[in-house]
Amino acid sequence: MRISIGHRLFASVLLAILAVAASAIALMRQNVADSFGEYALNIELDRLDELSGALARHYREHAGWSFLPADAAGRRHWIAHELGRLQQQRLAAPVAPVQPVAPAGAAAGMADLAAAPAAPPVPPAPPLPPLPPPRIVADAPASGEGVEQPALPARITLLDSAGAYLAGRPPGAAPAARRRIGDAAGGPIGYLAVSRAQRPSDALASVFLQQLSESLLAIVGASMVLSAAAAMLLAAHFRKPIGRLATAARELAKGRYEVRLGLGRSDELGDLAHSFNQLAHQLESAEVSRRQWVADTSHELRTPLSVLRAQLEAIEDGVRTASPEAVAAMLRQALSLNKLIDELYALARADLGEPSYQRAATDLWQLACEQAAAFEHKLGAAGLRLDAGAAPLDAVVMADPERMRQLFANLFENCVRYTAPGGSVSLRAHADGARLCITLDDSAPAVPDEALARLSERFYRVEASRSREHGGAGLGLALCRRIAEAHGGELAFSHSALGGLRVLLSLPLAKP
Repeated sequence: MRISIGHRLFASVLLAILAVAASAIALMRQNVADSFGEYALNIELDRLDELSGALARHYREHAGWSFLPADAAGRRHWIAHELGRLQQQRLAAPVAPVQPVAPAGAAAGMADLAAAPAAPPVPPAPPLPPLPPPRIVADAPASGEGVEQPALPARITLLDSAGAYLAGRPPGAAPAARRRIGDAAGGPIGYLAVSRAQRPSDALASVFLQQLSESLLAIVGASMVLSAAAAMLLAAHFRKPIGRLATAARELAKGRYEVRLGLGRSDELGDLAHSFNQLAHQLESAEVSRRQWVADTSHELRTPLSVLRAQLEAIEDGVRTASPEAVAAMLRQALSLNKLIDELYALARADLGEPSYQRAATDLWQLACEQAAAFEHKLGAAGLRLDAGAAPLDAVVMADPERMRQLFANLFENCVRYTAPGGSVSLRAHADGARLCITLDDSAPAVPDEALARLSERFYRVEASRSREHGGAGLGLALCRRIAEAHGGELAFSHSALGGLRVLLSLPLAKP
């Protein structure tokens, strides 16, 4: 099943929001419950100030805790009985009567009344029955039945100054808050501890948690709507350029290499569009080069074939006889055609990077000098003088000797064909860091500036100095450049100080 980018973005944003909201709800509920529990314990401890004072008085009167019951059952219920007694005492305390204020004119009458005997005092009211301790009922569970929580007196524990149990609830695992009982000297004589209820003890906490959960759920709902809107906007933001890229890629697959993308973005999609445009440009250039290659190759092959065919047809028609001169002319055309085919084959192998190169440690300067010696007769016949410089200190490179001989043969052949008679050819070498540089200079004629950058193009000729009659097909320098690049080197062309062309071959030296 195909899932769009918009749906993926929406699901990702929604899941992230739900995870954050669920974590927030759980943490807030837990924190609020703990905070309310601590708050309730502190409130309950504040309500025990009267009990704390009574315990301090008993302690001073008995000089210790001897007033506590001796049996365990009595000690356990003593706190509840003491709280009940304090409540009875508080309710039975007489209220002071309010004395009325008499007017100033009634002073004489009040004096007569003062002489009368006082009325007998009103007997105190009978003691009230003890009030039941408050009980806290938690929220009803799913079954609908209430669950009673222990009342405050049942959760109070009296400890001595060392923390040992004295009375009230026996100490257990439930966490408790302590309040110190001090004597007149200020030192602790014991502690009152109140244990926390097993469930939230404040109804307000439950109400607050419920309201908080409802608010968070509302926030989650709003977040879902916002996440959907954000996902749709993000999807549209990404889907449009991706769609344009997909359309352009389909056009490119159909061979329409002129297609370009103009996204105008500065993000990764903009980088992708830039890379796509570079790819399209390279493919377009390769297609133009391929068509030019086919056209040039066809043209170069057609010329000697046309000449050879014309000569054969002339002999067949009786226009010419099969004389040795005619046969020699046809042989020259066949040799020219064979040379062109060999150059095309060698150039194709160099373009493919064929792994048939047999690289070995080769003294390139010595190999260049050997090729110069092999061309010494041709150079002399062309009226050219060869000047070879001194050998460099290190000229060993990892190269295929046969390919290097082919490279230098093409360079020297180029000098023989295109250097004016009476000129000179100079061969020099030097080590430049980790590279070996060999330069080959010839004298006039010079090469135009605009032609220097195109000398290594296939089938390119400087027409002012080259012709098919005495020149080549324009493949020699292209083949030299491919051979140099296949060995990790470079072949550069510039103007020579001798007035002609300088060829600079640079190759990495072999590592010792």
